[in-house]
Amino acid sequence: MGAVVRRPVAWVAAIVLLAEAVGFVFVNGVMATVVDNQQMSLAGLDPDAMSTGTWGAGFGLGLYLVCCAALLVRAAITDRGFGRVARPVLISCAILHAVLGALAVGLVGWAAFLFMMVVLGLIVLTLIAYAERAEPGGPTATAPAGTGPSAA
Repeated sequence: MGAVVRRPVAWVAAIVLLAEAVGFVFVNGVMATVVDNQQMSLAGLDPDAMSTGTWGAGFGLGLYLVCCAALLVRAAITDRGFGRVARPVLISCAILHAVLGALAVGLVGWAAFLFMMVVLGLIVLTLIAYAERAEPGGPTATAPAGTGPSAA
């Protein structure tokens, strides 16, 4: 897959993740405000602690998604693959979207599930497009040198 496809996919995935980060912070802010205004409590927990925790979770997840978007922007600008830290971070982001998609189908509906699966597909497509390429005649990226059918 050439740069003609992988750069735009990385840009689109980054933009979607940035929009999603803003959405998560907004939704958690609304929930925190409702909990704080109505002084709601769950199993005797302090409403102020619940409100603060909801804000913290929203900002934490929003920051995580912004970091993932920054990794995608770097890949789109430089047209280089992901390193040892960036690849697992983006894989965890893909797993997060798979789990949220499974939860969203039951709690929110099929439209939210479809959105989560589109974002999951964009992240996975970007990871595959920027996978390490094996050099012709050299060892493959997955098998160590000296293994395989020609090693005997």
